[in-house]
Amino acid sequence: MTINTEDLLNSILESLDRIAYIKSEDIPNIDLYMDQVTTFMESRLKSTTRNPDEDKILTKTMINNYAKNDLLPPPVKKKYSKEHVIMLIFIYCYKGILSINDIQLLLKPLTDKFFNTKEEFNLETIYETVFGLEREQTEVLKKDIIEKFHISEETFKEAPKDSQEFLQIFTFICLLSFDVYTKRLLIEKMIDGLNITPKKE
Repeated sequence: MTINTEDLLNSILESLDRIAYIKSEDIPNIDLYMDQVTTFMESRLKSTTRNPDEDKILTKTMINNYAKNDLLPPPVKKKYSKEHVIMLIFIYCYKGILSINDIQLLLKPLTDKFFNTKEEFNLETIYETVFGLEREQTEVLKKDIIEKFHISEETFKEAPKDSQEFLQIFTFICLLSFDVYTKRLLIEKMIDGLNITPKKE
């Protein structure tokens, strides 16, 4: 196995810059039919998938299941509002790391209090605030990844030459995985502390 480690690191850092952030102003202000919603999400988030030519961002079945599981308020006359799209973006970001039940618990207070409100402080305000902060954290994340990468490069110096490169990359993956693992545990504990009972059918 031969991998140019600097190319690998640069590729990872460049992929962070390609992570799609949908500004609230880019979400249509008109109500959309389901096909229009899936098309919009596909066009904006395709670059975040592992296999862009094959992976689906959102399907009709997914949307129906989200509504059925109380993650998403039902559409009005088969149309979805800008706030529906915002909720779908939240769900898309969380579904890779949290269970459906945890996502429901986390999003329920948003839909109960801020969905379809005429108040100035609304779901769009919350969305812009949290996603704006996440974009600001990209540079911090890059520095952390670079540090973990260089730590992994210093490991297994005494390993057999034909295994050294793999073991260093394995170490790098382990460091990143441990970070994800511990943060997921923290998120789950925080969600448990919200003391919100999911809706029963």
